[in-house]
Amino acid sequence: MSVTHLIESPTKADGAELWRIARDSAKLDLNSPYAYMLWCRDFAETSVVAREGGKAVGFVTGYRRPREPGVGFVWQVAVDASQRGKGLAGTLLDALYTRLVADGVRYLETTITPDNEASIRLFTSFAKRWNAAVETSVLFDGEDFPEAGHLAEELYRIGPLTARKDPGE
Repeated sequence: MSVTHLIESPTKADGAELWRIARDSAKLDLNSPYAYMLWCRDFAETSVVAREGGKAVGFVTGYRRPREPGVGFVWQVAVDASQRGKGLAGTLLDALYTRLVADGVRYLETTITPDNEASIRLFTSFAKRWNAAVETSVLFDGEDFPEAGHLAEELYRIGPLTARKDPGE
């Protein structure tokens, strides 16, 4: 049985819930609650939240690169444990990029650590659905980070993206 989620831009009131979902993921680099609240206020047009019964159950945060406005960078993707395995992360990405592509974005960029197989699958599946190429390169080596043991962050660049005829494909 499939559940339909309301997917929309977040509001600053969503920040605390996005922080909770990110914290509970135990996979993401957790930012401060304040950062999530600011993100929901300042980058709402380049982010989406999924709601079920009025409660946030997943999100994608992103922004347009200031020097490359045709590139949308995905900062974080997280889905509440109760919603995992239902394809919600892919649905959120598709909803966000349908909107961004209509506004001139032609590339999706994100970084993924090499051990994050779920994110690698999510973004390579997105590229297949959008019939777009994937290029990868190392953006930050592990040694670039101030804490010991941080893995490299590999840049995934997906595109060019064009409007999809049937978003359900």
